[in-house]
Amino acid sequence: MRTYTEAVQWFAGEHLLQQAAGGAWKQVTRQDVQQWMVWLLDRYSSAYASNQYRALQQFFKWLAGEEEIPDPMAGLKPPHVPEKPVPIFGDQDLPSIERTCAGRTFAQRRDAAVIAVLRATGVRAGEIARIRYCPDDPGRSDVDLQNRTIRVRGKGRRGTGSPDRARRRPHPGPLHPCPLPARTGLAAAAVAGRQ
Repeated sequence: MRTYTEAVQWFAGEHLLQQAAGGAWKQVTRQDVQQWMVWLLDRYSSAYASNQYRALQQFFKWLAGEEEIPDPMAGLKPPHVPEKPVPIFGDQDLPSIERTCAGRTFAQRRDAAVIAVLRATGVRAGEIARIRYCPDDPGRSDVDLQNRTIRVRGKGRRGTGSPDRARRRPHPGPLHPCPLPARTGLAAAAVAGRQ
């Protein structure tokens, strides 16, 4: 709700009062909205301009229904938001990342263990961030060093699968739990380094 309110206030304060219809909502034209979108696109990302567009669109739909005035945004299309591919590390990048994590400090061992798990299993960063290690309470721990498995909670924090179905994944996806990589010693050393 706040986003919608702020978008309407900004449109009114920055555009309507200074350039267009003199501040009366019923005098707003589709050209006013188009000019506003051009102004936003010149200064901000297309995704942000699209969010602002959708907030104004909801406001003008509501206003047209309440005041029985024409909707100035009827028939307009939101700004195109191009798809941005997420950059990924290539095989040539991984050795330098691993070298950066090499060392004997807790942080270096922890980072090396995280990179090894990511590389071996393909889990998502958010999934690995939710992994818990509770050496005194195996029921609460997601890490089983003896059986070399990690229980991973996917989206919605639901754990799925069972240890007997653990397998490696060549690509990211919701398979759970995941086997620990061959360099389990790093994970054990990182955990032991804390104590």
